[in-house]
Amino acid sequence: MVAMDMAYRNAVQLHIAEQLENIYNFNERPRFHIRDDPFELSERQFRNIFRLKKETTNRLINIVEDNLIEPSRSSALDATVQVLAALRFYASGSYQNCIGKNIHMAISQPSISRCIRNVTNILNLPEIFNNWVRFPNNLQELQQLRNKFWINHRFPGAIGCIDCTHVAIFPPPKEDENYPEHIYVNRKGYHSINVQLICDTDLRIMNVNARYPGSTHDSYIWNNSNVLPIMQDIYNRGHRFFLLGDSGYALRPWMMTPIINNDPNIATRRYNDLQMSTRSLIERCNGVLKMRFRCLLKHRVLHYQPDVCSKIINACTVLHNMCIQDNMPLPEAEDEVLDCGQDGIEDVNEPGIDMLNRNHELIAGRRIRNNLIRQYFS
Repeated sequence: MVAMDMAYRNAVQLHIAEQLENIYNFNERPRFHIRDDPFELSERQFRNIFRLKKETTNRLINIVEDNLIEPSRSSALDATVQVLAALRFYASGSYQNCIGKNIHMAISQPSISRCIRNVTNILNLPEIFNNWVRFPNNLQELQQLRNKFWINHRFPGAIGCIDCTHVAIFPPPKEDENYPEHIYVNRKGYHSINVQLICDTDLRIMNVNARYPGSTHDSYIWNNSNVLPIMQDIYNRGHRFFLLGDSGYALRPWMMTPIINNDPNIATRRYNDLQMSTRSLIERCNGVLKMRFRCLLKHRVLHYQPDVCSKIINACTVLHNMCIQDNMPLPEAEDEVLDCGQDGIEDVNEPGIDMLNRNHELIAGRRIRNNLIRQYFS
């Protein structure tokens, strides 16, 4: 009932926004121009509005320009306008009509929608997305990550931190065959996509999985992740690199989790304290991503079909990594931003996983974790 009331209110708000947009479109002419050149703003003002540096934005414009389909109309928006319109949406999460009426832009709602779609699709092209969001695929990169974790956090063997976060979406129609509404209701009662993120010490996102509805458990997403077989293969080749996860993930030779019993051993407490403090990197990454691109915030709600929402999330991770590469100042996260996945028990139920193999992996994980504690925390 609460979800239905929320959906109704959102629908009413969207209808009102569309009506206001229609009035605006009737009174405002011409629509297809930039009133003022945003690049004439100061660097700080530009970053506050579009979240990227001017230099980064120009690089993004070149990427989009190289991949835009040839316009069929003389009034079609160029790459610069499309990028700025899309960035403003990612940054604010406001209704599209608000973007069009921004002091720097005068663009109709349908045109804004096309801008967002075009830029989002381009950032999801494999040759672009995989260039910016990539998990290390060779021993040298893994060793570099491990060394940075050791230097910065003194946690041995770690190469990344993993967690899930919820991104609120508008409820799909109940009768939708492809995206049944009920599977998107998460444990907190609102519709969302449960997004898996893996980050490094610089908060760079090395992997994102935004395909699963809000009701999906974190461990299920991980067990169906394309990173899991990579980590298994690394382990089977005799290398010891770990991801750090909370107790919602099963302890494995490649996944170090906290010890959840009340072990009074001081070495165990030291391990837990360092594991949790180091793992907080992913919570910080989460917060930075959502504060930088506020369309992902819980109260903004993405008003698109789930598959489009997934693409928008992917696009924001690409832009996030661009910001990290260009040393953009990190925004401060707010408490409501950190809407993470669920914690669980040490060896969570993993449907579809062979029980015997799972037990061997759990035993191996415990052995490796115990060795870490003896060697580094005693």
